[in-house]
This record gives sequence, C-alpha cells and structure tokens, in this order.
Amino acid sequence: MSRSATRQRTTKETSIDLAIELDGSGTAEVSTGIPFYDHMLEQLGKHGGFDLRIAATGDLHIDTHHTVEDVGIALGEAFREALGDKAGVRRFASGMYPLDEALVEVALDLSGRPFVVWNVPMPEVLPLGNPAFDPQLAEHAVSSFATAAGITLHVRLCHGTNVHHIIEATFKGLARCLRDAVRVEGSSVPSTKGVL
Repeated sequence: MSRSATRQRTTKETSIDLAIELDGSGTAEVSTGIPFYDHMLEQLGKHGGFDLRIAATGDLHIDTHHTVEDVGIALGEAFREALGDKAGVRRFASGMYPLDEALVEVALDLSGRPFVVWNVPMPEVLPLGNPAFDPQLAEHAVSSFATAAGITLHVRLCHGTNVHHIIEATFKGLARCLRDAVRVEGSSVPSTKGVL
C-alpha cells in the first residue's frame, strides 16, 4: 500500500498544489518562487527519501512569509495523511547533522502531539536569495510543517556561523530523522495507547 498524499491549498495569499510519497526515491520537484526555500525543500525530499512535488504561487510582492508558511502547513498536512495510522513505524528519531562549520541536533517523535522547541540562534545577516528568504523564516517553515504534521520536534544549533549552512543542516537533519521515524519495522502502532 502506497504511503502517499496530495494537498491543494488556496487562500487570498497563496495557491499550493503538492504531492508526497513517503516510500519514494528522493526525487523532488519544487517551485515556490523562492529559490532558497526551493533548495531547502529539495533537501527534505532528497535526504528524506521522499518523492516530493510542490508547485506554489504566492503574494511575493508583499514578502515571502505567506508562501513559506502555507507551503509548510500543506506539506505537514500531506505528510500526516500519508502516514495513515502509523502502524509499524519506528516513531522516534534523532541525530547530529554537520554541514561544514555548522552542527545541528534534531530529535523528533511522530506522536500526533505537535510541539516544537527551536534553539537555533541565527547570526545577523541579510536575507538570502531573490526574492529574499529571511533567515528568521526557517523557524516558521519548520514549525508550520511540524505542527500540521502532528510532530514533536526539537532542533538545537550546536555550532555554526554561516546562516546558509545552519539552515541547510537543519533541513537535512529533519529529513534524515523523518526518514528514520517513518521506516516500517513492525505491524502494531508504537504506543501503549494503541493509537498515535
């Protein structure tokens, strides 16, 4: 049975069409109009082993906030749907993820209870790319996804000075933890409650 989902989300600010296949090959086709964000979402697909297709348009003439947030929400909703009842999944995952001088720690639980602890102080820099991705949006992107997906997530910056490296290590670490957590290794729901 395929663990996949699609999601369409249209508001006065954005229009999003996406699909995710959890048991994919890591193929990501992403177009949000924000090149740096596209690059981060491609990391999520590639290192998560997910097939990911995202086509989004938004009010980028105002700023990139609405598009980043709404893509995160739609992706989280689709991820949660694709997981189904979570029977047999590993559920928990954690690790330390380097990118050059940056080192990020990520830990997560597919608990169904959204909670995000973000301890990733960013050096003061200009926004990245054109249209600009404000580094402060990294937290919002990740939190929007985790909340919509029903994930308990902790992210901590251990070391780093280059903002691009910090954000990319975060997305790669999130991807690898998701890949580990969704891996099927049994048949029952991994909870004494019987549901997640």
